[in-house]
Amino acid sequence: MTLHASLSYERPRQRMVTDQLVARGIVDARVLAAMSSVPRHMFVDPALVSRAYHDASLPIGSGQTISQPYMVARMTQLLALKGHERVLEIGTGCGYQTAVLSRLCRRVYSIERISALHERARQNLRAARHANVMLKCADGRLGWEDYAPYDAIIVTAGGFASDVWLQQLKTGGVLLLPEGDGGAHRLVRRTKNTHGYSEEYFDACTFVPLLEGVESSLNR
Repeated sequence: MTLHASLSYERPRQRMVTDQLVARGIVDARVLAAMSSVPRHMFVDPALVSRAYHDASLPIGSGQTISQPYMVARMTQLLALKGHERVLEIGTGCGYQTAVLSRLCRRVYSIERISALHERARQNLRAARHANVMLKCADGRLGWEDYAPYDAIIVTAGGFASDVWLQQLKTGGVLLLPEGDGGAHRLVRRTKNTHGYSEEYFDACTFVPLLEGVESSLNR
């Protein structure tokens, strides 16, 4: 993408931040700065680039979506990242949420179960020059034990928490996910402590379902 083409998205991106995020209560300055700088248009399908900064989720193939900008910012704000954290993301998708997280923590470890999306995210993140990210194509419900424990775990598909995630979380760490089924979810933040965990409930929302297993291009 040429410099001129990239600059042409600056104004809609800043409008997105002002009209969709600040106006709806996103106040974390670091989150707003990350959303202002990550080029969302590089993570959507070419045919949908003109809608990249609209207040809507968009299809990315394989029955998945890129979440609306507000939900990405809202979930990121609820993690309350300071910059030193190691974060596990369950559900890389096209890599947009991954890119936002990478601007706010030390390293992101992200798992995607659909091989075509895993490869697409890898290409997107490389093009957008996000270097502090490690990607894996695997069943996200199993977590990523090699690099545990994590300071935070964020889940970008709707369902119910895997016990493995809490096991792979540091004491004092947070697990954030859209909990529920049938397309009716609610953001839940669980904070791990020495005796178990505490939990807080936030926005109602709708996410694609959290599924088990790995879907490769060979079995599609």
